[in-house]
Amino acid sequence: MKTETIFTLITWTKRLLGFIAGLLWIYVIFTISQSPTPFMEQAPYCMGSTMLIFGLLTALHKGLDYWSLNR
Repeated sequence: MKTETIFTLITWTKRLLGFIAGLLWIYVIFTISQSPTPFMEQAPYCMGSTMLIFGLLTALHKGLDYWSLNR
């Protein structure tokens, strides 16, 4: 594949991953917020899920960057 095609593919993959992570995060936060428990009991789950989702997104982005630079 041409280098330009690879960079375009990686760019669109990053955008798609970001969009999916955003939708997943909204779904998880909405699901947690529907619980009848008080906010102080929901907060650790909100923070944990946020850190996990966006931590994985960051790792995937960095992995794609590393892969694209070493081609």
